[in-house]
Amino acid sequence: MSENPSGAQPVAGHHVSLLVATRKGAWIYHSDAGRQNWRVDGPHFLGHVISHLVLDPRDRRTLLAAAKTGHLGPTIFRSTDGARSWAEAARPPAFAKAADGATGRSVDHTFWLTPGHADEPGVWYAGTSPQGLFRSEDGGVSWAPFSHINDDARYREWMGTVQDGTPDGPKLHSIIVDPRDPAHLYFAMSGGGVHESVDGGRSFAPLLDGLEVVEGFDASQPTFHDPHCVRLCPSNPDRLYQQNHCGIYRLDRPSTRWQRIGMAMPQADGDIGFPMVVHPRDADRAWVFPMDATSVWPRTSPDGKPAVYATRDAGASWQRLDAGLPTEQAWWTVKRQAMTADNRDEIGLYFGTTSGELWASRDEGAHWACIARHLPDIFAVEAVQWAEP
Repeated sequence: MSENPSGAQPVAGHHVSLLVATRKGAWIYHSDAGRQNWRVDGPHFLGHVISHLVLDPRDRRTLLAAAKTGHLGPTIFRSTDGARSWAEAARPPAFAKAADGATGRSVDHTFWLTPGHADEPGVWYAGTSPQGLFRSEDGGVSWAPFSHINDDARYREWMGTVQDGTPDGPKLHSIIVDPRDPAHLYFAMSGGGVHESVDGGRSFAPLLDGLEVVEGFDASQPTFHDPHCVRLCPSNPDRLYQQNHCGIYRLDRPSTRWQRIGMAMPQADGDIGFPMVVHPRDADRAWVFPMDATSVWPRTSPDGKPAVYATRDAGASWQRLDAGLPTEQAWWTVKRQAMTADNRDEIGLYFGTTSGELWASRDEGAHWACIARHLPDIFAVEAVQWAEP
C-alpha cells in the first residue's frame, strides 16, 4: 500500500475513505478500488485538536468534525462538499448556565459524534468531556442538552470530578441508536458506566450487571465503572460488545448481564485495551487491540509487540493477527475510536496509533500494511463510502 500526498476529493461507489482525527488536525485518505493505494487530503484544521470526524451514513455527504481550537474553544465544524469547505456550528454543545449560587460546568471538548436513526434525518448526538449528552436536529448546525442527565444530581455524582477521569478528561462516548427503534439508546461514560434508554431519552438506567471494577471498589456504584468502548452488532442489534477497563465483555439481550469473554485471551497480553470493532455482517466476529495493563498502565503494546486479536465465535476463542506489524520495539497503542472496519465483501480493518501511524488490512486482519506515518497522535479513524455525485 502507498500514500500519494496530493489533495484528493472523495470517490463515490465502492472506494473506501478513512477519516482520521488527530491531536493536531484531520486527514482523509482515499483508496483506489482495490484498497491498495491511498491518496491523502489534508491537513484540515492543522494545529487544532480533532476528536472525531464522522460522515452521515444517511446522505453520505454531511461531514462533522468535533474540534477544540485555540481561539474558538470547543466547537463543531460541518461540510457538505467533501471537506472542500467547512462552516462552524451556530450553537455548539454547551452546558446550561448554572443557577445563581450553583457550580456550573463548561464543555472542554466534544469527544464523540453519532448520527441519529435512519428515520430521523438531521438528528445527531454528541458526547462531551466532562460528561454531557447533546442532540442536534438540524444536521449539526445547532446543539442542545439532551435528556436530563447533564444536570441530574444522581448522574452528576456518578460522573465524578474532572480529577477522577481519564488523562484527557472524563468522557461520554459510545452513543448508540438501535437501528430498529430510534427511542432505544445507549451511552457509556468513562467513568460512570453504561446506560440505556427505551423511551427516547426521557429516562436512562445503568446497565452494569456482570461488569467488574478495580479491586477494592464497589461494583454496585456506576461511578467506579470505566467502559472504554461499546459496540452494537449491525447484523444482530440484540448483541453488544464492550472493551472495558476490566476486560472484554458481551451482552445478549434481553439479558441485562454482561459476560466476560476476554478470559480466553492469552494471559501475556490480557484483555485490557481501548478499541472494539465488530463485523458488519457476522455478530460472532469482533476485533480488539490489547495494551499493556500492568500496574503502572504505560498504555503501550504489550512488550512492544503490537497485535490485533480476533474472535470468530463470540469470544470463546481469540486469534493473534500480527503479520506485517512490528515484531519488537513498537511502544504505541490504539485509542478507543481509532480502530474501524469497512463493509466490503472481505472487510478491511484499519487503526491509527498514538505514534501517528495508520495501518490497514484488506483481508480482515490476516496481513497488515502501514499506509501513513508521522501524523500526530491519532484519536479516531472512520471508514466511509461517499455518495454518488
